[in-house]
Amino acid sequence: MPELPEVEALAGYLRQRAVGRRVDRLEIAAISALKTYDPAPSAVAGRAVVDARRHGKFLDVFIEGDLHLVVHLARAGWLHYREAFPSATPLRPGKGPIAVRVRLDDGSGFDLTEAGTQKKLAAYLVTDPAAVPGVAKLGPDALAADLPTFSERLRSRRGQVKGVLTDQSVLSGVGNAYSDEILHAAKLSPFAITDRLTDAQLAALHAATRQVLGDAVERSVGQRAAELKGEKRAGLKVHARTGLPCPVCGDTVREVSFADSSLQYCPTCQTGGKPLADRRLSRLVR
Repeated sequence: MPELPEVEALAGYLRQRAVGRRVDRLEIAAISALKTYDPAPSAVAGRAVVDARRHGKFLDVFIEGDLHLVVHLARAGWLHYREAFPSATPLRPGKGPIAVRVRLDDGSGFDLTEAGTQKKLAAYLVTDPAAVPGVAKLGPDALAADLPTFSERLRSRRGQVKGVLTDQSVLSGVGNAYSDEILHAAKLSPFAITDRLTDAQLAALHAATRQVLGDAVERSVGQRAAELKGEKRAGLKVHARTGLPCPVCGDTVREVSFADSSLQYCPTCQTGGKPLADRRLSRLVR
């Protein structure tokens, strides 16, 4: 799933490439992807792209006339920039990976695609980003929150720190991959309980959040959209590295699996050398 660093980089790429161009047309290939009906997609035709920004994990393309194309890429969505499209023929609704296409006046543009069968990519054409339910519920940006705000937000929601850190209403922008990386850098068990964290542990977690996300943004911004996934994988130390040695201590990276997701961690760095039981209802190391 694209998280804060990748969405920030996609916004930066659009600022460089698309800002100043006029929209030729907005095409919807996956009817289920468009969550709004007013304004209509035709409302953007002839209007210039004026900016691109990020709200948590939402991408916001500003269009002349106070219009916003707000996109959540979900788990399997991505943005593909095209210098030219193979055909001028409008897309037809179908079963392909393209959900939304934005054609610009110089012949370039971008596709929003989604692999797999779940089809949860969501696009909203609105006059105010706050009209998007997911944006309205976002907590403070994880990269921008200072230590007092960060600590207050984490302690406001009792639960396992992995889950709270990825709750977008608590802090916005962190997903499954970077939460694993942040907890590894902070030397915390993913199942530590938030209201039991000491001030020192929260300070370490805040510092790790800023370091991990900041480094990822620095690596990602300036990359072409097609290069971002590889850049993300190259920077990971524990996430998606089950069975490989931890680059910090050399212990084997372990995994805990759930119904539709998994997490990775290093026992030596994070749980005092004790493996976590790989069952959801097990008694877990804290």
